[in-house]
Amino acid sequence: MKIMMSAGEASGDVHGAGLAREMKRLCPSVELFGLGGALMEAAGVRLVRDYKDYNVMGVVEVVRNLRRILRLLDDLTEIMRRERPDLLVLIDYPDFNWRLAKRAKKLGVKVLSYIPPSAWAWRKGRAKDCAAVADEFVAIFPFELPVYEAAGAKIFFLGNPLVDTVKPTMTADEARKFFGVAADDCVVLLMPGSRRQEIKLLLPPMLNAAKILSTVRPMKFFLPVADGVDSSNLRRQIEAAGVEIILTDSARRYDLMQIADAAAATSGTVVLESALMNLPCVVLYKMAPLNFLIGKLLVDIKFFSLPNILAGEKILTELLQSQVTPERIADEILQLLDNRAVVVKKLQAACAKLGEPGAAFRVAKKILETAETR
Repeated sequence: MKIMMSAGEASGDVHGAGLAREMKRLCPSVELFGLGGALMEAAGVRLVRDYKDYNVMGVVEVVRNLRRILRLLDDLTEIMRRERPDLLVLIDYPDFNWRLAKRAKKLGVKVLSYIPPSAWAWRKGRAKDCAAVADEFVAIFPFELPVYEAAGAKIFFLGNPLVDTVKPTMTADEARKFFGVAADDCVVLLMPGSRRQEIKLLLPPMLNAAKILSTVRPMKFFLPVADGVDSSNLRRQIEAAGVEIILTDSARRYDLMQIADAAAATSGTVVLESALMNLPCVVLYKMAPLNFLIGKLLVDIKFFSLPNILAGEKILTELLQSQVTPERIADEILQLLDNRAVVVKKLQAACAKLGEPGAAFRVAKKILETAETR
């Protein structure tokens, strides 16, 4: 059996690696190849292209790199034509992956979409278009199902893999000793993301917010450095801001999260990871003005952070564009610290909707079953 996978960013690489490990365990002879990253490669996927060579964020950046992205699409199409996989598994990365899916359909290759396009949030008509291309869909959030079911898609919710993977490797006492934190220390995390644009736009206000907070009450600030991020650049910015921030390895982020009291974080998976670790965040979202204007025309959602969407109410404060200021971030973190117990209880209720452990196993089994019915 031969399965092609396509993951075009860091989060997709994580999900793809989890699926690859489970598929290899269930069917050791399965051949996995495609677009991905180091994690997928370590899990047994033969990389034909590395996503890091093509990863960009935002409409403007995509336009600037359009020629390279189209060349990648042609290359993967030719590889698919040559390799003739039993199934193409799309992992998120919708704007690129669905172009690849249409080419797969023309080649007679079955398609399974894992983490399908967010039609529940914007461009709801996409659900019908996608249903006409993919044979099956597997969602990682229960609120994704209705719009796809209405479009006639064969879609499943088999749980969220983060329920299994978001676990500390140390006890809380061991983590405090490892990070040099006393039991009564107030610990605040700064998590500006991994993309260059995110760091450029969000790190400066985070650092200045930390500077404000340090004058209000004693706090220890940590910044887990995401894979691929230039830590020397972070250190230069921290030094220029004149505030003490401890840089840590992102591999230990769950250990750090379990002893932290609050965080300022860019919107995305890290906010949901934090929620699973009972760590409340002030959620930040900021992009280039043109990208924001385009997005504002297309997106129709009440909340943009995943815990709030799961709960159907505002649990975590969300700051968008011009609201992302040092003063506002600092003020919201102080309020979060004062109301932490109530917020954590609501986060736990929201995370319970993510399903039982074992999602990666169930999805891997579904992928193999779909590939076998070629």
